[in-house]
Order: sequence, then structure tokens, then C-alpha cells
Amino acid sequence: MSTASLGLRQGGLEIRQFLRSREQVMFTLAFPAIMILVFGSIFTGEIGAGVKFTQYFVTGMIATGLMTAGFQALAIQIPMERDRGVLKRLLGTPMPKWVYFAGKVLMVAFIAVLETAILLAVAALLFGLDLPDSGAKWLTFLWVSVLGITACTLCGVAFSSLARTGRSAPAVVTPVALILQFTSGVFFVFTSLPTWMQNVAAIFPLKWMCQGLRAVFLPESFGAREPAGSYELGRVALVLGLWCVVALVLCLTTFRWTTRRDG
Repeated sequence: MSTASLGLRQGGLEIRQFLRSREQVMFTLAFPAIMILVFGSIFTGEIGAGVKFTQYFVTGMIATGLMTAGFQALAIQIPMERDRGVLKRLLGTPMPKWVYFAGKVLMVAFIAVLETAILLAVAALLFGLDLPDSGAKWLTFLWVSVLGITACTLCGVAFSSLARTGRSAPAVVTPVALILQFTSGVFFVFTSLPTWMQNVAAIFPLKWMCQGLRAVFLPESFGAREPAGSYELGRVALVLGLWCVVALVLCLTTFRWTTRRDG
């Protein structure tokens, strides 16, 4: 079997395992859509410049969905597999190590595409979300999403080494994800947050993913309300690209196939 076929088969296995876990499917795919239904029904007004709150909020929920699929899912799932000895057993097989990660990447890509489609459909059909009206905006949507999900996936793999056990992984990862959502302009207009909070959020990828997606779904004139007075797409690409590099280095230097008690 070719190496590409091995990666595809591992990806298919990861996707099937994901779909068979009803709780995981519910949390990963349904929860962001439910949040849009709740917030979109409560906040029906505008935030200014003719922009509806739903139009602003959806950009943050798409970015959150990408972060959940990449960072949160892997940072919790990998420690659980490590704790159950799955990774240790894989080391004893002839399967190349990269195939395991290829399977995770394909699973994350599948979830990200499916979840984004669900969110766009719910927001467009129920709340009148204005979809991108030009090829340039769709291209921006594509590269922001690809860079964002890549950074989040690598961060998830790197962060998976922090949890001491599989049971403790959700307690370690979930608070980090929630704090990033509240400080990165997902639930609130980013510039309404305290300046110190904006500066802290600007260190991490989610803020830049939200900002890049706002350039896609919000009018160009709304960019004047960003902290720098524009959407800064060049800086968005730079920061997300740097996170991809930094997280990759952390993955290569810190990833563990066995638990600490196994040595």
C-alpha cells in the first residue's frame, strides 16, 4: 500500500470514529449552530454602520468552530489516546508515525468544512447573513480559514503534551478555549473590550482569525472600527503564519507518545 493510501485510510478511520461518538458530534458541530440560534434571536439590532449583530457574531463563531475542530478537539483527544495506550501500541506497528498525524489532519479538515457549511447555512437561512459577494472575498475566506485551522491544529497537537492524564485534558484545555473566545471578539465587539484585554488577545491566533473573517463578511468601511483602523490582512497572514511555525516546532520538540508514568 502506498504511503498516500495509508494516510487516507487513517483519515477515514478517524472520521468514522468521530461520527460514531454522538456526544463529540453534538458538541463540535451542533453547539456553535445553537449559539448562533440563541444569540441571533436575542440580539436582533445593529452594532453600527448598518452591520447587524448576527453578521458580526457569525464571523467569530466560524473562527471558534475552526479552533474547536483543531485546537480543542486534538488537545483533548490525543491525551486520552495516550492514556489508553493507543499511541504506545502504534509505536509497535510498522505504520510510519506521520500516518497518525495525517489521519488527525484529515479528520480536522472534514470537521472544519462541515461545521463551516452548517454555520453559514443556519445564519443565511434564519438570520439573513450576507455571504461574500466577490471572488476576492471568498479567496480571503479560504486563506484565512486554511491558515487558521493549520495553526489551531498544530497548537492542539503541541498542547496535548501538557495534560498529565486523559481525564484531566478537558479541565486543562476548555478554560483556555473559553477565555480566548471571550477576549478575541467572538461574543462582543472587539474594540469594546478593555485595551489590556485586546493586547493579550492579539498574541493568540483566534483574534486574528476573527479579524480576517470580518474582512470577508463585514463592509470595508467597518475596518475603520478595528484597533489599527483597518482589517490588516497582511498582519493577519503574518501572525497566523508565525503561529504555524512556532506550533510546528513545539510539536516536533515536545510531543510524547507515552505517558509520564511509562517514561
